Amino acid sequence: MKVLVVEDEKRIASFVRKGLEEQGFAVDVCGDGIEGLHMAVTQTYDALVLDIMLPGRDGLSVLRELREQNHGVPVILLTARTLLNEKLEGLNLGADDYLTKPFYVEELVARLHAVIRRASGERVTVLQVGELRLNLITREATVGGQRVELTAREFNLLEFLMRSPGRVVTRTQILEHVWNYYFDPATNIVDVYIQRLRKKLSPDAVDAVIETVRGVGYRIRESQAPES
Repeated sequence: MKVLVVEDEKRIASFVRKGLEEQGFAVDVCGDGIEGLHMAVTQTYDALVLDIMLPGRDGLSVLRELREQNHGVPVILLTARTLLNEKLEGLNLGADDYLTKPFYVEELVARLHAVIRRASGERVTVLQVGELRLNLITREATVGGQRVELTAREFNLLEFLMRSPGRVVTRTQILEHVWNYYFDPATNIVDVYIQRLRKKLSPDAVDAVIETVRGVGYRIRESQAPES
């Protein structure tokens, strides 16, 4: 998932970026409300983490403009203030959640997952392709009932592929959604992670779930999807 963090305090912005990237998020950061609004409307993000007190344009003003443009990206507001009226104003403007500083990055991660699921109307908490299952709440992967240990990035890559069984996704699409949009397109990191996943999901290299579509990208084999 790709997140934009609009926060002018460099220490907090660095802390949030590091924590989210460790959990497999692709993260863009800016410290100005005007720039943050421009990035939010010109690029695609799964969620925004938006500080209220910002130079250039405050967070509530940015939020108001986004909602007036019918931009439905989920927004979590950050503030050092605890005033009830400010919290209510943010929620009434269309914020999806609210965190008061200081906070634990683990709580922010959990809230991001929650608001993104709500915004997409997603009710499914488990993805399944054949014997492969991903629990999106506990972040656990199993094959034939046996747990498979995945890093945060491996989990997010597998989730991205499993959401559309049979659909081919390019390396560029994977880089945009699982890593950062600005990641070097010449890198072979996607291929490296695909190979890691294959070894973990099918150590004997038999009946691999992830297929290579030569010259295009990768896909989860649709034939593995369970019948509805």
